[in-house]
Amino acid sequence: MKILFVTSEAYPLIKTGGLADVSGSLPIALKALGHDVRILIPGYASAIAGRDFTPLRLPGASKSPSLLEGKLPGSEVPVYGLIDEAYFGRTGNPYLGPDGKPWPDNAERFSLLCHVAVDLAMNRLGLEWKPDVVHCNDWQTGLIAALLNDEPQRPATVFTIHNLAYQGVFPHETFVRLRLPGRFWSPTALEFYDQLSFIKGGLVFSDRISTVSPTYAQEIQGQEFGCGLEGLLSHRQDRLSGILNGIDMEAWNPAKDPYLPIHFDIKLLTKRKELKAELQKNFGLPVNPDIPLLAWVGRLVGQKGTDLLLDIMPRLMSLPLQIVMIGSGDTRYEQSLQHWGKLFPERFAIRLGYDEAGARLVEAGTDLFLMPSRFEPCGLNQLYSQRYGAVPLVRRAGGLADTVVDSTPETLKAGTATGIVFDDATPDAFYEAVERGLNLYAKPATWKKIQRAGMEKDFSWEISARQYVDVYAQAQSDRLRG
Repeated sequence: MKILFVTSEAYPLIKTGGLADVSGSLPIALKALGHDVRILIPGYASAIAGRDFTPLRLPGASKSPSLLEGKLPGSEVPVYGLIDEAYFGRTGNPYLGPDGKPWPDNAERFSLLCHVAVDLAMNRLGLEWKPDVVHCNDWQTGLIAALLNDEPQRPATVFTIHNLAYQGVFPHETFVRLRLPGRFWSPTALEFYDQLSFIKGGLVFSDRISTVSPTYAQEIQGQEFGCGLEGLLSHRQDRLSGILNGIDMEAWNPAKDPYLPIHFDIKLLTKRKELKAELQKNFGLPVNPDIPLLAWVGRLVGQKGTDLLLDIMPRLMSLPLQIVMIGSGDTRYEQSLQHWGKLFPERFAIRLGYDEAGARLVEAGTDLFLMPSRFEPCGLNQLYSQRYGAVPLVRRAGGLADTVVDSTPETLKAGTATGIVFDDATPDAFYEAVERGLNLYAKPATWKKIQRAGMEKDFSWEISARQYVDVYAQAQSDRLRG
């Protein structure tokens, strides 16, 4: 199958979140299955600089877009970088300006990406290559399915929602400025409460829709998580699938992770004690092999349940435990957590920002990994935790519900428990889950069983890639049926 994968970010070229991890891994897994997959991405200055990209010769002189061609680093997957100095030559965040606000021309920038994707998909750029499927990702690619809808002999289209909270909504004047067909200004097309919605292009016009976990696919059809689009998603539920994200099992391998000072595997779990000591020293905490060590790596925002953690901090600091955190986000949360670090310097340590080496050491050395998210389309840290022998403590939401098996008497007896799961997004429910985790930690044999069950799980991309291939086939069938 020939697949054009269109995305606004892909690791390691450019990354702001989980979309980049998917875009940097799924195409590689699809190629490994024998498919001809090629990536189209904006040619951001920071993504292209210093990498082996060369200009692509295209017929059409000045009317043709300027594309560079290269390979996704570490793979043989071709990447086309769309070059436009005015739109993508700027440095910094691909979506936000130095003031932290969206670039004012984001609609124009990603509209250009969508139009070039359509020309590429329809083999109008002289590459003598036409995909069978165009796989679009998040709002930045939402116009592609809408624009392709009028094309005769078009490829099938698949649109993946990575986080429905980000929709690409702009004023009506933007719709006019982009010169989109007038028929798109309709509630059954791109109009959303008198505004232009990029994401609706993907949700309305794609042959198939996917999102990054089965539970999230159900959640977004309801009012709590549907972000105003629950009616549309419910209407198209027969075309909606939930496919879990995978992880790169080689890149995330505690037996040879280059970021770790000590390596281990499921047979050498005792080595984690040495890594725990390294983690405690790294964060300036007293080295104590017996005290439970809790950890957090991620954004400090309401979605992630940061407020829930702050609400129970007084109770946590009265218990014999330690906590380490890596993250950044809402300033008030950052300041509150730093205050707790000053109050209890031997019990609690936080590092603002993101540190890859530190994050990996956290996964390898902590006992409990905290993810009390209010919503989580998929989540990756709970997968990394299980891979590295840390026990994830999560709220039953989105991909967290699909990937962590709660430690109940039944699952413990069956040997399938891989973590601790709680239901309500309340401080009391979160605290009770922590208490349950501490009680399990006090039973070394039981704890080891939970660790082993998590480490034995297969979260590789191959499983997810095969499911995407099935969705592509369904999209092609739906395309032919009209």
